[in-house]
Amino acid sequence: MSLTPDQCRAARGLLNLSRPDLAGLSGMSLRTIAYFEDGKRQPVGPTLDALRQALEKAGVVFIDENGGGPGVRLPKAKRKASKK
Repeated sequence: MSLTPDQCRAARGLLNLSRPDLAGLSGMSLRTIAYFEDGKRQPVGPTLDALRQALEKAGVVFIDENGGGPGVRLPKAKRKASKK
């Protein structure tokens, strides 16, 4: 599955990551991320893979196109067992 500029921005927002933060996590340049998110350039596959993997490792779940458009979300927090 690919990564769209909108998904990248939304994922960063959910994780409260800046572009420099994502650059550090992914090993990509700040300029590459900015151009991609601003729709100025479409990176090649390995670059998109690195961005996506960094965001997934940070906790984002990507949602495939399912008629409503691609998206992102955070997984449900695991509930702690109640003490009795």
